[in-house]
Amino acid sequence: MNSKYRLGIDAGGTFTDFVLAEQAGGSRLYKTLSTPADPTLAIRNGLALIAEDLGVALEEIIPNCDLCINGTTVGLNALIQHKGARTGLICTAGHEDSIEIRNGHKEDGYRYDAEYPPAVMLVPRNLRKGVRERVLSNGTVRTPMEEEDVRAACRNFIEEGIETVAISFVWSVLHPDHERRAAEIVREMMPDALVTIGSELYPQVREYTRTSTAITNAYLAPILKNYVTAVDAYFRSLGARAPVRYFQSNGGLATGDVVADRSVYAINSGPASAPRAGLHVTEPFDEKNVITVDMGGTSFDITLTYEGVTNLNKNIDFLRYRIGVPMIQVETLGAGGGSIGWIDDMGLLQMGPQSAGSDPGPACYGRGGVEPTTTDVNLVLGYLNPDGLVGGRLPLDKTKAENAIRSRIAEPLGLSLEKAAYGMFTIVNANMVNGIRRVSIERGYDPRDFVLVCAGGATGAHITAIAREMGIDRIIVPKLASGLCAFGQIISDVKYNHMATCPVRLDNEEAYERVNALFRQIEQEGREHLHKDGFADDRIRITRSLEMRYVGQVHECTVDVETFDIDAQTVERLKDAFHRRHEQLYTYSEPKNTVEVVNIESTLYGIVDKPSDARLSSGGGADGALKGTRMAIFSREGEHTRTPVYDGRKLGAGDRIEGPAIIEEVTTTIVVEPGWTAVLHEGGSYVISAQR
Repeated sequence: MNSKYRLGIDAGGTFTDFVLAEQAGGSRLYKTLSTPADPTLAIRNGLALIAEDLGVALEEIIPNCDLCINGTTVGLNALIQHKGARTGLICTAGHEDSIEIRNGHKEDGYRYDAEYPPAVMLVPRNLRKGVRERVLSNGTVRTPMEEEDVRAACRNFIEEGIETVAISFVWSVLHPDHERRAAEIVREMMPDALVTIGSELYPQVREYTRTSTAITNAYLAPILKNYVTAVDAYFRSLGARAPVRYFQSNGGLATGDVVADRSVYAINSGPASAPRAGLHVTEPFDEKNVITVDMGGTSFDITLTYEGVTNLNKNIDFLRYRIGVPMIQVETLGAGGGSIGWIDDMGLLQMGPQSAGSDPGPACYGRGGVEPTTTDVNLVLGYLNPDGLVGGRLPLDKTKAENAIRSRIAEPLGLSLEKAAYGMFTIVNANMVNGIRRVSIERGYDPRDFVLVCAGGATGAHITAIAREMGIDRIIVPKLASGLCAFGQIISDVKYNHMATCPVRLDNEEAYERVNALFRQIEQEGREHLHKDGFADDRIRITRSLEMRYVGQVHECTVDVETFDIDAQTVERLKDAFHRRHEQLYTYSEPKNTVEVVNIESTLYGIVDKPSDARLSSGGGADGALKGTRMAIFSREGEHTRTPVYDGRKLGAGDRIEGPAIIEEVTTTIVVEPGWTAVLHEGGSYVISAQR
């Protein structure tokens, strides 16, 4: 970190978080309400808070930032709400319906549900245009491309007001010339349109995945381009010397022009930084098995890291659309502070996934919301400070919270206010626990072998209840919890994934050299990209993976390997790694069977200097931070318990708090249930342990 500051911005559905790291050490956290109609407005509001707090003009702060990093939900929200750009598809004639056929089945979990509706197509049928051309599976051209078909498609797109075009031909990964020529024609006839070339965005085998990925990218490209253009211009107007970096779903940073071209990489950029932050805060405790949970105002995001490695997803259905490019594996569910409580047709109490968001927000915000939410519940249970959140800048109205719960939940179910509130609390916790089980138990991990890291402004009120239910006895809650994803951004590296298709059997020298040559080619492309980004070779790190299978298998598995040339001797290391991975996934391996490669991938990192951490001074005992007591509820009976409330700003390293207790940080509240103990570590994290 060579400049005075580094800034991370994480735009969530309800709040936008800002973390400002200082060269001298330490970080400052700020929050402002998100502005979905104009995301740049929230950035302006947050930067105004920073300037006010530091007592200097933004024009003095931004030029002194070595990096300004933005994690955005713009692409995610556009995909959720189907508010992307009007998109056209140019594909091989006869394959116009491949995205609707969807490999012949619905997504996992709904495959046999006859009543589950089809996904909304991002490109309607009349805007999918077939072109006469054909490449065979060996890369040879059977039918040359009819350029007039492409021109006819363009004329139709112009009449329809198309802004962005996806191009995806069969076997284009082995012969991309047809796609490239089609793109030239589109740019010639539609100079203002954005063009996505499938074989360049996702150069790997699987036509449906490649086409769906290209369409999703094209659908979001104008939205992301407009967003990054506005953000970049705003930061330049403040004197930014370095380009704004944007966080990608693969867990790394990229410049705005890359994000605009590869918009599909920015779909889930916000929570993708959580694993990096989780590993950072657990490093002092030598913990490498980490489950990071982030409860914001709208959603609850879960990531799992085992032995220091976070799972990446490829070729998955995300929001019902097949995405091929790598994404940090994030389990997301509608369980945030704004999740609405309601009674279903069977008279059962439910929580979410509907959310009050930031507008109107929970009833207690006093912004017109009338539905009871998780935040209202936490206020009624006594967990939240009735004087308000975010250091009092967001006042809370307890009476409105009580009225919402009483009228919508308690009275219809014949319950007291207290029992209804605790019931809502229990259900939203159960929803979150089920989500954690999906990323742990259902994938072969025992959650009791992991430490639970708390992120998000709302998580602290639920974290000990969640851990108790999961059987996890150790929790790490950083003081920066509510902005942990923004913090994860400022300690992350630039990251690019480069892929290629390489269908060969690993049984001859020609195959070995083909794999080696392709790795060298894509890694050279990546190095050139990072060189343009300002990284010297000694600041570039490369990892490799291959998608492999036994001959005759339909599906392959991803194998991570070291960087080495493949020859008759080293190929055995590669095969052994595949056999081990296959056995880990499927409980068996076939060492005598022939192994083949399908796709290869190199991940290139541009290593960024990390800001230094501040250390807390030793405390003089928790009693000095005691603010008073508050009546809180910790049982289904709805009984009130007089509970100590501590000011987190006055606690020092080594201070110990026995539950039940409430710790109030400026941007989050931590509930320490009975039977748990919290100790503040000098690194700025609370270690909460189950009492034995």
